[in-house]
Amino acid sequence: MSIEKMVSIQDKHTLKTSISKIKKRDGRIVEFDKNKISNAIWKAAQSVGGENRDEIERLIENVVQLLEEHFQDKIPNVEDVQDLVEKVLIESGHAKTAKAYILYRQKRAEIRKACALLGVEDDLKLPLNAIVILAARYLRRDENRNIVETTNQLFRRVAKAVASADKLYGKTDEEVAQTEETFYQKMTLFEFLPNSPTLMNAGTGLGQLSACFVIPVDDSMESIFNALKCAALVHKTGGGTGFSFSKLRPQNDVVKSTGGVASGPLSFISVFDAATNVIKQGGKRRGANMGILRVDHPDILDFIVIKENEGRLNNFNISVALTDKFMDAVKNDKEYELINPRNGKVVETLRARVIWNLIAMMAWKNGEPGIIFIDKVNRQNPTPHVGAIEATNPCGEQPLLPFESCNLGSINLSNIVSNGRIDWKMLRETVRMAVHFLDNVIDVNRYPLEEIGKMTKGNRKIGLGVMGFADMLIQMGVPYNSQKALTIAKNVMKFIRDEGVKMSVELAKERGSFPNFRGTVWESSGYEMIRNATITTVAPTGTISEIAGCSGGIEPLFSVSYVRNVAESLGQTLKVINPYFERIAIQQGIYSDELIKKISKTTSISHIEEIPEKIRKVFVTAHDLTPEWHVRMQAAFQKYAQNAVSKTVNFPNSATPNDIEEVFWLSYELGCKGVTVYRDGSRERQILHISKPGKCLGQEEEATENNFCDVRCPSCSF
Repeated sequence: MSIEKMVSIQDKHTLKTSISKIKKRDGRIVEFDKNKISNAIWKAAQSVGGENRDEIERLIENVVQLLEEHFQDKIPNVEDVQDLVEKVLIESGHAKTAKAYILYRQKRAEIRKACALLGVEDDLKLPLNAIVILAARYLRRDENRNIVETTNQLFRRVAKAVASADKLYGKTDEEVAQTEETFYQKMTLFEFLPNSPTLMNAGTGLGQLSACFVIPVDDSMESIFNALKCAALVHKTGGGTGFSFSKLRPQNDVVKSTGGVASGPLSFISVFDAATNVIKQGGKRRGANMGILRVDHPDILDFIVIKENEGRLNNFNISVALTDKFMDAVKNDKEYELINPRNGKVVETLRARVIWNLIAMMAWKNGEPGIIFIDKVNRQNPTPHVGAIEATNPCGEQPLLPFESCNLGSINLSNIVSNGRIDWKMLRETVRMAVHFLDNVIDVNRYPLEEIGKMTKGNRKIGLGVMGFADMLIQMGVPYNSQKALTIAKNVMKFIRDEGVKMSVELAKERGSFPNFRGTVWESSGYEMIRNATITTVAPTGTISEIAGCSGGIEPLFSVSYVRNVAESLGQTLKVINPYFERIAIQQGIYSDELIKKISKTTSISHIEEIPEKIRKVFVTAHDLTPEWHVRMQAAFQKYAQNAVSKTVNFPNSATPNDIEEVFWLSYELGCKGVTVYRDGSRERQILHISKPGKCLGQEEEATENNFCDVRCPSCSF
């Protein structure tokens, strides 16, 4: 039963009561509203599977009766009412609903405390983790660093700024306002969120809204340091940058203008890293980079091992661009050629499998380098007449031309499931809205460089992807490592691609095709017009999935309960408990603090006997999967993603370099555009980790209200 229907029924059962006022926590006296009690009990009951509306009505009557008995001559406060709700639920035999209500009450108390400490007014009633992240990175501040907007105002600001682009295409003020409201509703219901720079900067003086940029680096000192300047400007506005250093002459090559020798691409990568270290993205986090070198560059050996020691190039992800020729040489155990990019001459030949094995060994050791199948990327380049693709954004999901940017957005799949089934109508509506939103971003965006604005508007690439995929499968009762999950992945991504293309065509009829349309793959495929050169991308989603309260991207659950290290500028960790597990645990009567603590200390619940087997099978985590399942899921989404897919193939600590090599090859055979692997524990610092018994931030550094550990304890404030 919907809340709306419930309220309607409540109106029919109006209770006469002498209680007319209630005191809020801030001291304000407001009208007493029984519907708020009704909503609270109903939400708690729903969370544990309750459906009996008549019983809810009876419980409300009991609460009101107790209020009248206890507060005949004075005004009750909110806490008094909540105490009585708990009492009625427990004494009426609704233990599960009572536990859900108590847990929710505890969480809201924590959130109120956090909001007070952070200076946040949360008028959307968001989860704690979302509030912490929004306060640290997204909510506007004044010159004294005081937060000056509420959570609601943030999304209104973004919706208003992005909707304003409709004015460019002849829409009336009323139509623009309607679009704004649609954007606002989709974001505040967390059915869709744009990439972080849009949330941070839309409607502000900065106004740079794109996440992904590729900056060219040509073989001259002028180009190298111009690229460095461009990167600094991009990082300043919140974007991430990708570079190919493949055009730079190798180390010790001749420099005719000076008579000296070249220092090579690796030395300049270090310069870019050092510069990034002192420039924060939009003043809120350090910039992120992708550094790419072709496998046929003479300095490839040094590049592969450049991050062997942890702590070097912390602001760079690195990937090797593998060619089809190289992959063929690996397959047939042949040698391949290293070519000097300065003159195109062959300088050496190497056995391909030696390089292949070295890449696998280094990825086994610390997760880098990743690999990109650069020829496959360019075979699917929609605008080959404009240029060749050499690099991607920092996470690898967005291949871009030189001086091109792209804005991303993700649909929250966890919110499009109803009664265990996908709501295709809702998904279609969300896709159409998202394409409209992302196309508008291109128009209202303030580009950090003229060249970037020109290239971006020439192709109008957008990257619409998904998050909450693992949560969607859980609600459908489908294990992540199953053929059914792969089928769902393909069907969902194909639907998003097809509906996204349809919407892009509709926009083109109204607004025109992207300027570089003639000569594209779209034209040769029979399209007469389309608004965007690309529509679909699967990004990792990172913090926006935390804000939305869903699983990240298309990743499986890292763990049912885990700790997330956010960017170091945030200075804190976030405790994450999967809400669907929490709900099911309450429904099944197995929820306890002891169980949650036990879960938070492991990467899998498959061995925890207190949890029924049917639940364990559905709550599959990354470490329950064989690496093959990770790759197959990435390939399933890649089949219908026009750009690329960000996905990490997780390995247990016991994995071997040969295991890494097999995954590399499988990803190539299945049509992925690249692959990133990570062996658990191979780095000292991980973004996600389980709690360590007996370990608390209070033992390492002073615990504060903004710095809390994974398991609540007396040493920490949360």
